[in-house]
Amino acid sequence: MTRGEACRLIEDVGIVPVVRAPSPEIAIRAVDALLTGGISIFEITMTVPNARAVIRSLTARFKDAALIGAGTVLSAEEARMCVDAGAQFIVSPGLDLGTIDAAHALDVAVAPGALTPTEVITASKAGADMVKIFPCSAVGGAKYLKALKGPLPHVKLLPTGGISVSNAHEFIAAGAAAIGVGSELVNVAALTDGRDAELTARARELVRVVAAARHKYK
Repeated sequence: MTRGEACRLIEDVGIVPVVRAPSPEIAIRAVDALLTGGISIFEITMTVPNARAVIRSLTARFKDAALIGAGTVLSAEEARMCVDAGAQFIVSPGLDLGTIDAAHALDVAVAPGALTPTEVITASKAGADMVKIFPCSAVGGAKYLKALKGPLPHVKLLPTGGISVSNAHEFIAAGAAAIGVGSELVNVAALTDGRDAELTARARELVRVVAAARHKYK
């Protein structure tokens, strides 16, 4: 899949689960449960033990059924290793220009993290495919996102942090190209207790909410 195709798919689906888990097994079960619920984009963070092996396994297993990316990527070298493992997009919590260059050299989409207008502009000028606004909820949530979109309507923003089923529509209304969702979807306690179906149900509800909001605010 090309960089452009990956970006279009992320926007089409509109939801990027941030998979943080204490073990590879729980990370893989989270992906299975959310895919059953209708979400097919997954950001496997580098904080998951043996994260690159998880990415390699998921990419081989799902092929065209799901888009598997790497998150919490902190350097160009780490980005290259993740792509070598099969990652189809790269996400960072902060702005590192070398990581953007490394991803693009491999024709892989990248969403660096940014928070201030200056950081968003810098990321955009560096060619970021999307800009992850993180931690969005800590600085005003959807209201902050809307404020950024005012002077920067051309930048595709991926807000992450504090987004849930109850407020996802606000971020869509504010102009998010897609939303990043962490523990609201990847409920480690539920997975540990074997309640994987709870993740599937929450995924289905979030898919419904995002679709309704996009229809309302298009």
